[in-house]
Amino acid sequence: MRRGRAPAFLLGGGAALLLSLFWMPTLLPVASRLLLLPRALLSMASGSPPAQPSSASGSAYVPGSVSAAFVTCPNEKVAKEIARAVVEKRLAACVNLVPQITSIYEWKGKIEEDSEVLMMIKTQSSLVSALTDFVRSVHPYEVAEVIALPVEQGNSPYLQWVHQVTASVPDSSTAPL
Repeated sequence: MRRGRAPAFLLGGGAALLLSLFWMPTLLPVASRLLLLPRALLSMASGSPPAQPSSASGSAYVPGSVSAAFVTCPNEKVAKEIARAVVEKRLAACVNLVPQITSIYEWKGKIEEDSEVLMMIKTQSSLVSALTDFVRSVHPYEVAEVIALPVEQGNSPYLQWVHQVTASVPDSSTAPL
């Protein structure tokens, strides 16, 4: 009787790689849970529940209460004007401008390709409708792109800041453009 190693299957390099790729998705969730085990055991030994992350203001973020809106503009000048106006009007807490994106789209039966500036606008989800109306009123395009996606999670202090900055929307008749 042979002692030592158990019988091994001989696999070529390609078969071994294929087998590892097949099993890797199955093993990763288990491995990631095992990494949490020491913290769970430590909290059980101390008799206290594991610490939960807290936000800066003490209130938890409500998933989806902040949105990231995207608007394309024909150039940086237009994008900066709109960005400054939506921040001044407190329709947005922050606007990032991404220059020189290429947009390919169908317009009036023809495929178009243009260089544009992308605006990434962070705002409260409850303000998306007002933001859209304002952008449409000042945007040079016949049909302005304004789309918004809810933010489900992120850096809680940042998301709270978005709420604080956009909490009091000034009267549109007194706010500058």
